Amino acid sequence: MKFLAITLIVHAPDPVTGARTSTTDRFREVIDNALLAEELGFDGFGVGERHERPFISSSPPVVLSHLAALTTRLRLFTAVTTLSLLDPVRAYEDYATLDHLSGGRLELIIGKGNGAAQRGLFHVTPDDQWDRNAESYELFRRIWRQDKVTADPRFRPALQDAEVWPRPLQQPIRVWHGSATSKESVDLAARYGDPLFSANVTNPIEPYAELVHYYRERWAHYGHDPTLATVGAGTAGYYAQRNSQDAIAAYRPVFDGHLAFQKRLGMEPVFPTLEDFVERSSALIGSPQQVIEKVHRYHEQFGHSVLHLHADAGGLTDAQHRASLELFQSDIAPVLRRDIPDPPWPWAPVLAEPSSPTAGGPAPAAV
Repeated sequence: MKFLAITLIVHAPDPVTGARTSTTDRFREVIDNALLAEELGFDGFGVGERHERPFISSSPPVVLSHLAALTTRLRLFTAVTTLSLLDPVRAYEDYATLDHLSGGRLELIIGKGNGAAQRGLFHVTPDDQWDRNAESYELFRRIWRQDKVTADPRFRPALQDAEVWPRPLQQPIRVWHGSATSKESVDLAARYGDPLFSANVTNPIEPYAELVHYYRERWAHYGHDPTLATVGAGTAGYYAQRNSQDAIAAYRPVFDGHLAFQKRLGMEPVFPTLEDFVERSSALIGSPQQVIEKVHRYHEQFGHSVLHLHADAGGLTDAQHRASLELFQSDIAPVLRRDIPDPPWPWAPVLAEPSSPTAGGPAPAAV
């Protein structure tokens, strides 16, 4: 099993102290968390894309390019690239450039994105967002694989023998499909033989597991090798201490702060108590053994080989956050790496053969 640390770069008051950092300091936290993830042995680091409050993650290619210069080993993920809002040609140019700058360490997780404000900003409607997402992805993957592209898309100007530069380093970049609530993204992933990343953060496991099962069904329907179907999954929170009672006690102010924030927004909490949150959500809170057992329970439903944790402290102190991640890498990750297989491909750049520098052959699980 592989492990990612992911941030959506939320810029909001600390749920416990109420303090709010400057925009510059918030970006500094992201940088520090990525360096910590590499230091501790995480396999990847992801940056989300949002175009509305309270997020400042509107430009993941810029953030990830900076992280590429500061790290050497982490694979760099988007989480997610909102292709329904973007011109796929421009998105390709940004990410092909970033792929070279990172030495082929880039992976994309794409999705339609959430939020009415960002839809309005880009003049995308609920009626056309799924069509935009599918069309943008189909054009995006063609540009990544072909030196010249002719296409007449619905949502952007036509292309006639278009050359888009630079050509990518990876041949091609691996693209995951982010899935939260709908079958459209799941079917798109299965159709093209791409991996799926389940959000798995807002609700209990059941609706997410249903989508993962649907993904495997559609994967088989499209004639792909069942052994190559690949799933990643998120977590709603993480905090571990040697003693489960200490972990619960330390995390309670964090949960209470988030609960109060939801109530101020008029939202009905999915998990009204911390005990319910620990029991029924995907959050991994407790002793190392409890975390290991819960990941195994979820693996029985998802069959996932990649897991993400939140990169941000999110209400924990810096010392608590670091100690908990250190405990994950020392006591939890080794057991899960031993027990749960990795994705069915090398965790490394997907590069062209030396004799064919612009070859467009797909990766095994990105057909």
